[in-house]
Amino acid sequence: MGEAEADVLVVGGGPAGLSCALLLGRCRRKVVVFDDGRPRNARARGVHGFLTREGMPPHALRWVAREQLAPYDVALHDEKVADVRRCVPRGFEVVLTSGAVVRGKKLVLATGMRDDLPAIEGLEAFYGVTVHTCPYCDGWDHRDRRIAAYAPTDDAVDFALGLTTWSRDVVLFTGGGQGPADVARLTRCGIAVVRERVVGLEGETGRLAAIRLASGEAIPRDAMFVHMGRHQRAPFAERLGLAFDDDHNVVVEDLERAGVPGLWVIGDASRDVQFAIIAAAEGARAAYAINKELRVETCAAWERAATGPDTTDGRARHHDAEE
Repeated sequence: MGEAEADVLVVGGGPAGLSCALLLGRCRRKVVVFDDGRPRNARARGVHGFLTREGMPPHALRWVAREQLAPYDVALHDEKVADVRRCVPRGFEVVLTSGAVVRGKKLVLATGMRDDLPAIEGLEAFYGVTVHTCPYCDGWDHRDRRIAAYAPTDDAVDFALGLTTWSRDVVLFTGGGQGPADVARLTRCGIAVVRERVVGLEGETGRLAAIRLASGEAIPRDAMFVHMGRHQRAPFAERLGLAFDDDHNVVVEDLERAGVPGLWVIGDASRDVQFAIIAAAEGARAAYAINKELRVETCAAWERAATGPDTTDGRARHHDAEE
């Protein structure tokens, strides 16, 4: 691809990145989007809670979004990004695994998160069908069924109680944790607690039937929701020196600014409520702020050109040379 110049570089082609690119394209900005084709929800059968797109397969949602970018100056590149760098005195570079370098004035990171999953035999065969991480995304599909909450975490109680939104038959598997007070509270709410280690899942064609314990006992369950945390999918935010909260989310400021001039972080990489529709909204918010910033910079350049350099001393000329 060689070297290029763009107004905005967007790393990540999910709902956040594509939404940002759409609005920027309509603002007549030159945008380059990089997408390696490995979204967080690749195993999900449908995107849920997304107005007008309820239940649409994730790949179909992305295809429609990409198709609607066609009228604008938005380039889509299905390439893996190896690194991102700040340029001096301003701007950013995206380095591809091929070695090509693309330069832009502003950078948007929409790289998302990865869910932490337990090393349980058979889990891979059920993941995305009857084993999930997000109750808001998939709880409805297992309403009034026998649900397992797998949560060896400090907030396991809240997670298990949250699942009662969709079913009153919930069993919490902790792998050893939970004190007497927590167990008593869960018991009062009708939730059984299993401390024994989970070693495998049983069922056929993606349909969970039972959860197998180390003792050999199999507890019948129709679905399982895993709560183990998540991590940044890409290392770029850390390399750029951004701040993180206790849940590994990037700390952002107003309109998704990331604390580094010219840099925005949107989507799952920067929020605790990680819904596709919220990610798309964050992309639009960031695009609004980016376009305004580019417009302000352009107008300032016009004014400087119209008035000419300050010949009374060398400060203005030196400042323009640096820019």
